[in-house]
Amino acid sequence: MSLQAYQKTLHTTDNPRNTEYRLFAEITRDLMEAAASGKRDRPLVEALDRNRSLWQTLAADCRDPDNKMPEQLRASIISLSIWVTKHSGAIMRAGEGVADLIEVNRIIMKGLSPQNPDGESATT
Repeated sequence: MSLQAYQKTLHTTDNPRNTEYRLFAEITRDLMEAAASGKRDRPLVEALDRNRSLWQTLAADCRDPDNKMPEQLRASIISLSIWVTKHSGAIMRAGEGVADLIEVNRIIMKGLSPQNPDGESATT
């Protein structure tokens, strides 16, 4: 199967919630690996940039007047996006830790995770 065929199948069979979960998981893993190295180098910068980009995309979607999510939830996501941007800058400028970004991403992932038959989120 070609890459294009796989991507087309993925887009037609996967729901946005699963896609968002996978993206958060990938970026969070990158943040964790970069933090574990203890270095302020390219992998950390790239992980922070991808994370910031993800959050900015979510915020832009929440600003769309056609977005059907509850207004309070959209406002919270926008606020988190602003915080992520500021904290990412503080990590690079002042040596702040990455743990808070990782924790926020994990909380979002828990909310996006598939529900088990009892209605509780699956653990990750």
